[in-house]
Amino acid sequence: MRKLDTEEIYSEFTTIFRDVFDDETLIVNAALTAKDVPGWDSLRNIRLILTVEKAYGIRLTASEIGKLQNVGDLARLVQSKVATLDSD
Repeated sequence: MRKLDTEEIYSEFTTIFRDVFDDETLIVNAALTAKDVPGWDSLRNIRLILTVEKAYGIRLTASEIGKLQNVGDLARLVQSKVATLDSD
């Protein structure tokens, strides 16, 4: 069972977020929300989710995505999905 540690996931998220939002200065942390990032609109959100899914080989449901309040929630969801994948 593969467990992503918190430091690893935020490092990977930083790379993904900087690419999606075209901002090399973006600092990703658990409290980060869409209102904190200029240009984080619905289209960028879709691109972000698709990029995260591809990077981790997972699928997120619309219901799961709708419950996310911040990047910390996304990190925990990705960690649980990756752990579930590895146990199948």
